[in-house]
Amino acid sequence: MHPSEQPTGTVVSIWRYPVKSMQGEEIDEAAISDRGVLGDRAYAVLDRETGHVASAKHPGKWGALLACRAAFAEPPRPSAPLPPVWITLPDGAVISSAQPDADRALSRALGRDVALVSRPPAAPKREADRSPVDGSAAQATIVEEPMALAAPAGTFFDVAALHALTTATLDRLRDLHPSGRIEAPRFRPNLVVATAPGERSFVENGWIGRALEIAPEVRLAVIDPCPRCVVPTLPQGDLPRDPGLLRALARHNAVASATVAPGVVFPAVAGVYAAVRRAGAIRRGAAVRLEAAPPSR
Repeated sequence: MHPSEQPTGTVVSIWRYPVKSMQGEEIDEAAISDRGVLGDRAYAVLDRETGHVASAKHPGKWGALLACRAAFAEPPRPSAPLPPVWITLPDGAVISSAQPDADRALSRALGRDVALVSRPPAAPKREADRSPVDGSAAQATIVEEPMALAAPAGTFFDVAALHALTTATLDRLRDLHPSGRIEAPRFRPNLVVATAPGERSFVENGWIGRALEIAPEVRLAVIDPCPRCVVPTLPQGDLPRDPGLLRALARHNAVASATVAPGVVFPAVAGVYAAVRRAGAIRRGAAVRLEAAPPSR
């Protein structure tokens, strides 16, 4: 270990979401490039009426996306054509992205005229519910927002290519919101890092502006806190709706943006966004080391 690094934890789960805003798949290993986990958000649903990328951040229109589950028909490989995906629809029916009537089946399931695409529009936008996190608004505040704010062009990411979350944050949330079911899939991370046993705090806040090394070769730059929207509160899989989760976060973990909106305080944060500085492969169980903080002046 380099003297400028400190042990931080181990990778306990790796997730990719083949279709944006659908449930994803947990995998044992992944290739990492500047576009994040290979195959992550490789596809998205496009609203033919508006031209916007469909996002569960607007649950009134796209909440059914989270009731769908996507999995690759075969593992994606670097420099190879993107494989098709199997999509399990809310009624349990399974379709393939390769079948001729896939768009029609998705449109029926989602109640809108949509297309499954693997390339975003030139300037992709989405709609998001930006109502106050304390639940005080009488009706939802829906806004149009640009995408890929700190990610490579031509991707479907909201902000950055990777999202990391720790077991310490999950355990802290369990303390703060004991009536909820606090599980990693609610937050749709790519990497879940197990920190020291008994650590129960928002440790990722201290990673911002520093680098993470994931054995044996991947290096990430932690660029910003991850502000939470309505999505973690929505039902997905067997996890129930939980509006109290966002309120608990807002009371206890507001963090200032460092990159996307410098100086703006995000009111409800869990986890961090990262950019890939050195590509490679990662596996479940890989050691994670944090670059030591610079000396205070």
